[in-house]
Amino acid sequence: MIINYPIDNYEKINLADWQQVGEGGNGKTYVNPAAPGEILKVNNARLSTLEAVTHEYEVSKAVAGLGISVPEVYHIVRVGDAYGTISQLIKGKKSLSRICHENPERTEEMARLLCQKGKELFSTPCNTEFFPSRKQQALWAIENTSYVGKKSGEIIRAFIETIPESTGCSHGDFQPGNLIQAGEYYYWIDLDRFAYGGPMFDIGHLFLICHVYAPMKRVQDIFHMTQDQFQRFWDAFAKEYTGKEDHSAFDALAGKFAAVDVILRTVFQKPTFVEKLFFGLYVRKLVKLYY
Repeated sequence: MIINYPIDNYEKINLADWQQVGEGGNGKTYVNPAAPGEILKVNNARLSTLEAVTHEYEVSKAVAGLGISVPEVYHIVRVGDAYGTISQLIKGKKSLSRICHENPERTEEMARLLCQKGKELFSTPCNTEFFPSRKQQALWAIENTSYVGKKSGEIIRAFIETIPESTGCSHGDFQPGNLIQAGEYYYWIDLDRFAYGGPMFDIGHLFLICHVYAPMKRVQDIFHMTQDQFQRFWDAFAKEYTGKEDHSAFDALAGKFAAVDVILRTVFQKPTFVEKLFFGLYVRKLVKLYY
């Protein structure tokens, strides 16, 4: 449930007082020496509305309620005409993707770690009263996504209908940038797409990044990883997850879910015209390769 509070209830933040310390696909983060122990997150324009930020705030609280380790979110703030959140600053933290960048020889180690922590997440019972079903989101998306052709849509819809419903947790943006390490502790971040569903929804998202988006310079810049690292990361992850050296069958299934993941974007944001062309191209490519 999203609570709409009066606009005047929110503290106004002047970004001139804050220093940018991070940037991801969805937004930027800032710190302020006058506010030790806190970090400001401001999403990109389409995700910085009051509705979107309130949703992310409520979701973070609900995920923490499941016993999953996440930074504590304190309150919502206004940043100009946009909104952001003030959360717990995890001192000494680094994302797994940043660790891969700084120590490329640890890429496989970080992939196995993401697999281990992912399995823990997937096996955690989700609050099905608060969180949505990923399968139902996918079925809605296939009916409401304009960039998927009729034939591809029918093929993907038939596949989605065969997916067993699961009440385990699904992150929604499962990738090495969204698991951070601070000493012996680990935290999940960027939780606004959290839902319940089978693990392959998340794994399909990781496959999409490591195999389809990896050649793009912007993606490499966001994750601080090279295309070769993405491929090594997936290979180590798949071996760890399946317990097999030959994970070709697992890759093929992940490719099917990668197509579903592209379509799920419609649930989380309204794509631009250019994005629709881009997503449509990759849906056709994935259907041709894996269906």
